[in-house]
Amino acid sequence: MASFNKLKNVLMLAFDWILYGAGAADTCQVTVTQPSFQEADYSMHTVFLTCAFSASGCSSSPPQVLWFRFLTNKHEDLCIPECTNHQKYKVHLLSENNISLQINDLTVDDNAVYICGIAFSDSSSHRSKQTGDGTVLSKTEKQHSNGKLVFIFTIIASSLLFLYSTTVFMFFVVYKLKPKLLKKSGNEDQRTENCKITSGRKIFHAIAQELQKQRYAERCQQPDDLEDDTVYQNR
Repeated sequence: MASFNKLKNVLMLAFDWILYGAGAADTCQVTVTQPSFQEADYSMHTVFLTCAFSASGCSSSPPQVLWFRFLTNKHEDLCIPECTNHQKYKVHLLSENNISLQINDLTVDDNAVYICGIAFSDSSSHRSKQTGDGTVLSKTEKQHSNGKLVFIFTIIASSLLFLYSTTVFMFFVVYKLKPKLLKKSGNEDQRTENCKITSGRKIFHAIAQELQKQRYAERCQQPDDLEDDTVYQNR
């Protein structure tokens, strides 16, 4: 910002030099206003930068319109008041107090700060020569669709690669664990069969014990019955 203010002071000295020896309308005061920013789409080839000014106490003669361009470390004279490149730059009077700078064959190299200056050459007042704060011109670069396609393709390829890796990993895990799963299943079947055999043996053993108990009970009851019959007969 300091370098930009320094540039404005240099431009004011340039105005004084260009318009040195002008007339004596000492009360002339000029105010210049410009848009602070203007953006141009990448498809635009021509742009118009506007500049408005007001003058009080000045003569009725039209003022001189000057345009400068401020780059990184230097400034360029575009129209002072004649344009240095008539094919590239043109100045238009839109109304009594409004002017514009036409820039043709617009490229990103034209991105800079454009300063409008108004000067009444028949006045010796330092306020009769003023500049605006400058308009920052920015042309956007074209966004290549190929870059977007490459990005989308990369996302899709990464997703497919992830799915493929996951599938291979799952097959590998199943392949490694399948023998263990089969062996475990076989052991469980064997255990189930053994449990069935053991359970059948227990049931059979319980039935055999029950039959033995019944037979033993029958044997124990037979002598009593015989004794009762014998006693009855003797009587």
